[in-house]
Amino acid sequence: MAASLWRPRLASSLLSNLTNSLRRFSSDVIADTNAHNARESMMNQMMYSDINSQIGSCMPLSSMRIGTIIHNIELNPGQGGKLVRAAGTCAKILKEPTSKYCLIQLPSGVKKMIDSRCRATVGTVSNPSHGDKKLRKAGHSRWLGRRPVVRGVAMNPVDHPHGGGEGKSKTSGRWGKGSRTPWGKPTKSGFKTGPLKRRK
Repeated sequence: MAASLWRPRLASSLLSNLTNSLRRFSSDVIADTNAHNARESMMNQMMYSDINSQIGSCMPLSSMRIGTIIHNIELNPGQGGKLVRAAGTCAKILKEPTSKYCLIQLPSGVKKMIDSRCRATVGTVSNPSHGDKKLRKAGHSRWLGRRPVVRGVAMNPVDHPHGGGEGKSKTSGRWGKGSRTPWGKPTKSGFKTGPLKRRK
């Protein structure tokens, strides 16, 4: 009788021990696999997340790769950022910057070759909705420092070469002259207004 009672107890205890050991083993395996997966994902992130993917980092164009979005670009090495600095703007590297010059597409669509030693910042300039603002009244533009623009035709002859005449006349005086600046220089027909040094 005692032997018949002892056998089921022994079997049940062995079964419970076996199930507990299996649970422990499975939990250890799951923990190991989770740790292994986490380690692998971290290694993959470290492999693919180099300095080029860090938005806001500043470096030479030669250290970047093709397709990188950049702003605040230098024109000459060490000169400081000159291009793509307005709110919400960005440029893109079109060719791998392995040679002396790097091909960049500016926000206007113009493609420009820039020295690969010049530095730029990764990412886009903030505040992209800056151009969507509407001025509420005329005084708003004055707060921004923008002064009124008056047409020369609406002035008197003493103030502008386009001034004077009867009605909306486009010429001033008897011999009608072409469009001119307020200081009398022609503004059309390809008239050269720059200094002579630049022409040589």
